[in-house]
Amino acid sequence: MKTDNISEKKNCEKIEASEMILNSDGSIFHLHLLPEDLAENIILVGDPGRVKLVGSLFDFIEVSKENREFHTITGKYNGKRISVISTGIGPDNIDIVLNELDALVNIDLQTGLIKEEKIALNIVRIGTCGCVQADIPVGAYALSEKHIGCDGVLRFYKDIDNISDKDFEEAFIKQCNWTTNSARPYVIMPSKGLVNKLYSEGETYKGITITAVGFYGPQGRMLRAPIMMPKINDSIANFKYKGYRIINYEMESAVVAGLSSILGHNAATICLIIANRATGEAIANYYPNIKELIKYTLNKLLN
Repeated sequence: MKTDNISEKKNCEKIEASEMILNSDGSIFHLHLLPEDLAENIILVGDPGRVKLVGSLFDFIEVSKENREFHTITGKYNGKRISVISTGIGPDNIDIVLNELDALVNIDLQTGLIKEEKIALNIVRIGTCGCVQADIPVGAYALSEKHIGCDGVLRFYKDIDNISDKDFEEAFIKQCNWTTNSARPYVIMPSKGLVNKLYSEGETYKGITITAVGFYGPQGRMLRAPIMMPKINDSIANFKYKGYRIINYEMESAVVAGLSSILGHNAATICLIIANRATGEAIANYYPNIKELIKYTLNKLLN
């Protein structure tokens, strides 16, 4: 199906400098990366400090660049080239990161022309999350096999109609009594191939991940400000559709999967459960746990 968004521009149609902004050294605007700085296997993390933790496991580091919350390290792990990039918190930053990663591999930055042959990146987000199911323990790994985006970012892209599951969206809205005053949820599939690579029976819990636009009200937390849906987490925990259930909340994965799908990349998300909203449990010091998850993911992704 033909669309008129930027991903469907003809290869001979130049992207203007105002639309794809470059720095004085020719690097892409926010990430400050050149095409040669990037590997085709990429780990995304939210916390810039976590980039160094991932990089500490590499055989060696060949690139390290920082700008604002975006820190990139590229090197080799067990002899295979890989990049790790921090996105900061939230779905709006994913819009920046995914578009700029795609530009680095599929647009000639010097001419502004889209390349004839496209590269499909393998992108895995490693994050932390809150679980909504009482039977899943803190410290476990949540592997997203579907994403419900409650952020609104992907609604700005026309191709969302080609990749979203509208029947699933309607079921979620109806069962959870989702208010029309909030962003309309969308449902996206990650890369089945990457999900299968990351899965291990007994080590990972598969289910639906909700991407929220914030940490407090958008995830049903209420401090002093009243929220629109105070009972939303009960509804979310009880939601079932076609054998799926929702297992966790985080703030980036749906946009990672959605934009990757629109742009022709492979994406998946695996998270460490550091809090269980159903039982009230939480891990105070999860550093050792996240380090083990990073090792697990690197070995699964690059095997």
